[in-house]
Amino acid sequence: MEQISFPKKLKNLKCCVIVPTYNNDKTLQRVLDGVLRFSKDIIVVNDGSTDTTAHILQKYQQIQQIHFSENKGKGKALREAFKHAENLGFDYALTIDSDGQHFPEDIPQFITALQKQENPATLLIGSRNMEQAGIPKKSSFGNKFSNFWFWVETGIWLQDTQSGFRLYPLFAMKELKFYTNKFEFEIEAIVKAAWSGIEVKNVPIQIHYELEDRVSHFRPFKDFTRISILNTYFVALTFLYVKPLNFIKKFRQKGFKKFLREDLLGSEDPPIKKALSVALGIFVGFSPFWGFHNLIVVFLAMVFRLNKIISFAFSNISLGPMVPFVILVSLQIGNFILGTEMSTPFTGIQNFELLKNLKAYIIGSICLSIIGATLFGFLGYIFFSYTARKKIGSNG
Repeated sequence: MEQISFPKKLKNLKCCVIVPTYNNDKTLQRVLDGVLRFSKDIIVVNDGSTDTTAHILQKYQQIQQIHFSENKGKGKALREAFKHAENLGFDYALTIDSDGQHFPEDIPQFITALQKQENPATLLIGSRNMEQAGIPKKSSFGNKFSNFWFWVETGIWLQDTQSGFRLYPLFAMKELKFYTNKFEFEIEAIVKAAWSGIEVKNVPIQIHYELEDRVSHFRPFKDFTRISILNTYFVALTFLYVKPLNFIKKFRQKGFKKFLREDLLGSEDPPIKKALSVALGIFVGFSPFWGFHNLIVVFLAMVFRLNKIISFAFSNISLGPMVPFVILVSLQIGNFILGTEMSTPFTGIQNFELLKNLKAYIIGSICLSIIGATLFGFLGYIFFSYTARKKIGSNG
């Protein structure tokens, strides 16, 4: 009865099932037969297979088929399938691998989970139990590695970011631009979806890694390198563009007073956490890592679970006209500690003699960071404690 009702639910949701395949002729038929129990709206992408895949697909004339003359990669296959699904009027697409590791019986899990979401623009990823017997260590490590970087890039912690068993909200992803064609596409898709405001969540699924007929085309060195390069790019983009842009948008939308009241003073964080966030921002802002302040402060705020907005705001203490004074004070402190002198500090800076005093500058800037963080953190704690007591008193 349950299997009869779910095809209707998929129809009502305008959801199709996409099966990308490349040289998986030993498991493809089993997967397609399993999917057909839940949906007739299937799109198979034959990614240039050189085995008997084309012959097998001749038996399934009732399903949509896309054939590539040569292998172009899983990402390209999915991107073409998404376009085809949109042209056919589908709003959602379930993707399932053709190597037999996924259970089509888990399709209802995605539909049930989606119907429970308040936001229809939700991307669901099948969450595998990576601790069960038979899971290759390299797969478990790769998943943990991917989960960590997805968290750094989006602030969202998931149990599984690499599973190919997914439900994509096509209607919410139409405007997103994708550029990758291989396995790394599945990382690009979820990161850009999260950045655009689409919710990304996990759904528990079964997994079968011990199939004798299962063939994986993941190339550990080449594909892991591609994924690592993409994550490096995304991390840099996160801290140098995405996070600052979101901060500025929030600031502009609310205005200074409302932003100060709601995001800084009105935060539910306790005074000590806010004060530590101020201290972190000042420490990074005075540090000698020019060009990387945004990257460092947001990353550390996430690691130590501090208020990212406060930390980011105070890390900008060394921007613009403050830069010469920060460098000057750092040089003075450094020379004092080393017992050396710089004849004319301002002249030295103007004549680009900073490199000659690099040791003094680095030592001085670190000391200035510690002093500034301590002072501002202490003053911040007093201020936030006062405003918290005042708020309690006004509420009482």
